[in-house]
Parts: sequence; structure tokens; C-alpha cells
Amino acid sequence: MGEWTHFNEGDHVPNDGEYMEIGENAFHMGITNPKTVTLKKGDTFPATSNHNRKWHSKGLRQ
Repeated sequence: MGEWTHFNEGDHVPNDGEYMEIGENAFHMGITNPKTVTLKKGDTFPATSNHNRKWHSKGLRQ
């Protein structure tokens, strides 16, 4: 079973790295000025800009 790639507010960070917001239309249109954060393994993800967004590793493709 693979590792999760999309995370919600309060989830624990699986690996050190940069994470950015993605949304329901991110694949087609992108998000203007998405939030990005640098987190360490074990930290928790902060709140996103709105409830339809999730966190995604900046180094991974959707």
C-alpha cells in the first residue's frame, strides 16, 4: 500500500519537505498564489485557505 499524497489540516507530516495547497481545479487551472509551507516529519499541517483545498508535497506530481 502506498503513502498518502493529499493531506488535511491537522494530519501529521510524513516526511520533511515543502508542501503546497492544491484544490479541486488545480490540475486544470491551478491556484493563484497557493500557500506553501516547509514542515518537518511529525509536524501537523496548518489550515488551508479554504475548505476545498488540501496539502500536497511540492516535489510530487498530482
